[in-house]
Amino acid sequence: MAGGASREGEGAPLPVIAIFGPTGIGKTGVAIELAEKLRERGADPVAINCDSIQVYRGLELISGAATSGDREKLEHRLISFVPITEEFSAGRFGEAARKEIDGALESGRIPILVGGTGLYLRAALSDLEMRPAVDPEIRRAVEAEIEREGPEALHATLPPKLAGQVHSHDRKRIARLTELNRSGINPHPDHEGGGELWTSSLRHPTLLIGLVEDDRVLLSKIRERVGEMAANGAGREAELADQAGASRTVRAAIGFDEFRSGDLERVIARHRRLGRRQMTWMRRLEGIEVIDRSELEDEGVAAKILELAEQVPCRVA
Repeated sequence: MAGGASREGEGAPLPVIAIFGPTGIGKTGVAIELAEKLRERGADPVAINCDSIQVYRGLELISGAATSGDREKLEHRLISFVPITEEFSAGRFGEAARKEIDGALESGRIPILVGGTGLYLRAALSDLEMRPAVDPEIRRAVEAEIEREGPEALHATLPPKLAGQVHSHDRKRIARLTELNRSGINPHPDHEGGGELWTSSLRHPTLLIGLVEDDRVLLSKIRERVGEMAANGAGREAELADQAGASRTVRAAIGFDEFRSGDLERVIARHRRLGRRQMTWMRRLEGIEVIDRSELEDEGVAAKILELAEQVPCRVA
């Protein structure tokens, strides 16, 4: 059933559903409500995580991964399965995610992709061509340099075209762009305007949903979320990860350093800055259905998504 999972009693297939949005906007809650509505129609949904930090086992608080209670309401795949000492890539994730999606469709289930990492979503939904690995010596040199001088210093050394694609405080992306640049490898295009992220290159019929919200409301949610993370032990979680030898990609997680030092305002500011970039970016994507949830509860957003999903042309192989 390569074209989508059928609705019981109707015979019409539904597409893969991908829910994208910034931290704190309530993607998991919406997915759970959507799953309930799908079950009422006889469907069997499964959530597939598409967040680059939630894949790590031992970073559940900092990453905002679905809780055990959430997972009782909706099965989640590709969460907390990578050792915290490993570096995980979009290429490896894409292979795992495509396998999960294909398996779900073949068994008649409806995959609901949930996450805020655009590259991971793209890797899951299309046959993404990944850039080759860089020389380990170059990687170690860049990491030492960014540790010694800070991400802003390396950002200043990037060619203008690359520097314009990344914020000067985004340590992980600056390191990756620097490695590729010094290796003579062209990074992936910035996909300004959407490119073919979610259009002709998709492997299955897909409904891509982008959630946005009034900035003041979202900021309030982020503040509350960060406070809960801290109260529940995010600082201790980061300390344990550090002691265990956390990988570079883990250390790049928003809040990894700040929760340990107690600088919650910086955690909030970084999430807010990332969220604004995500919402600006998603509005440029061709084919995306943007839902402003400023005055909508999870159930209302889920109802809109289901209505849109029923309008996506699908085929049954």
